[in-house]
Amino acid sequence: MILHIELVGALPIWADSRNLRSPKQILTKMTQDIEMKDQLVAQSDSLSSASPSTLQHLKDIFGLIEIGAYAREVRRIVRAIRWTIQLRKKLNASVISSFLNFALVPGSEVHSRLSSHLPKVSNPGDEQDMEVDTATSANQAPAKISPEIEIYCYLLVLIFLIDEKKYNEAKACSTASIARLKSFNRRTVDVLASRLYFYYSLSYELTGDLAEIRGNLLMLHRTATLRHDELGQETLLNLLLRNYLHYNLYDQAEKLRSRAPRFEAHSNQQFCRYLFYLGKIRTIQLEYTDAKESLLQAARKAPVSALGFRVQCTKWAVIVRLLLGEIPERTVFMQKGMEQTLRPYFELTNAVRIGDLELFKAVAEKFSDTFSTDRTNNLIIRLRHNVIRTGLRNISISYSRISLADIARKLRLDSSNPVADAESIVAKAIRDGAIDATLDHANGWMVSKETGDIYSTNEPQIAFNSRIAFCLNMHNEAVRALRFPPNSHKEKESAEKRRERQQQEQELAKHIAEEDEDEF
Repeated sequence: MILHIELVGALPIWADSRNLRSPKQILTKMTQDIEMKDQLVAQSDSLSSASPSTLQHLKDIFGLIEIGAYAREVRRIVRAIRWTIQLRKKLNASVISSFLNFALVPGSEVHSRLSSHLPKVSNPGDEQDMEVDTATSANQAPAKISPEIEIYCYLLVLIFLIDEKKYNEAKACSTASIARLKSFNRRTVDVLASRLYFYYSLSYELTGDLAEIRGNLLMLHRTATLRHDELGQETLLNLLLRNYLHYNLYDQAEKLRSRAPRFEAHSNQQFCRYLFYLGKIRTIQLEYTDAKESLLQAARKAPVSALGFRVQCTKWAVIVRLLLGEIPERTVFMQKGMEQTLRPYFELTNAVRIGDLELFKAVAEKFSDTFSTDRTNNLIIRLRHNVIRTGLRNISISYSRISLADIARKLRLDSSNPVADAESIVAKAIRDGAIDATLDHANGWMVSKETGDIYSTNEPQIAFNSRIAFCLNMHNEAVRALRFPPNSHKEKESAEKRRERQQQEQELAKHIAEEDEDEF
């Protein structure tokens, strides 16, 4: 790490003119430093436990951002954010205060504003944080701060304030950061900006003022579209959908979603969120088949560590499958870490499977608070008809002929005229094809037809077709996700370029497989 410490501790490379005379020499020196850094990262892409302190890690991140900003390499900014998330639990006021003194000019407007949000500490760095090399401690902050470093400092303070549950201070800090962010239009800032948008919305949501920033989010989305900031567009679109759905404005959310520009997803996490919100919108609009596909795809693409997100996707997917007349497998409720959370939905599924209306009402009342918290109460009400239809299907299989009065009694219909209601339910089920029977209105009974061989019908073909379509769709998505180096068919690849490409592919694979709990 000595080479790296010398790099990040000194003045910015473009300001050091004692040894470098020309832009070509500066670029050559920069390339050498980047290659040295790549070799260090290739050995370990995560923060080493042998590093002296949390403050030193932040200084390493500072250097990585400086390199990424100078070389215009977005992947280095992404890596810096990933390292910051790993350090999140180790951050405290003294460490951040020391880092601000290192990264920013003490007494400047940005330094003063960010320091005002931090609690006062008698000693800016504790004993562990002061264990840094003499060479780095003697260096001063550069006179001119790059936009990437400034936005990163805002992001670091904002994350700390949210973790400390100081939501009002976080709200003020996020507002100031967004106002400052509007003046920058650099691709290396886009990655930091997308994170800043997320915490900006989160701070207002935690204070209950989410509706206040809707107009600002729309303006930011319009700006990101004009600047071709696709990652910012993804993030802001999801934040706007979340904002609308938070207040049950499903029509406005669908209008925005249908008119927003679409492009290839850049972030797997943002794409998962988009699929989840799309599934919720489709569910409310009674488009259950599309909703089921979106929700299951979101749960499948989500990282393993995003347990809360996958639980929410599973809850909505279970309700949608029940509304479609399907019964989810028992293994859905037995997934690791989800057994207790999905218990209400397991009992609800059991009531629907049996077709017992009284049991369904008891479960709905027992877990009413849970369903209210999950905002699935309205969907539970819709399930009542499915419970009745399931019970009617069981009756039609068990009896070749049964009176409408007995059907009303078995279904436990508690209306003023249960026989008339039973007749209406039976007639609608026959019309929809839910049961294979005939209705004898004169005698007041239902006559079930003989159950034929299901393999003589088209149902097996339909089942196989849906499975084949699912496999083909997954194969097409995998093919679209393949990445190829540009112009690989035109020019031969040198050993150095091949090594660099392989290293980028390894970093991309680690980034995709990384367990990033903060994303959800």
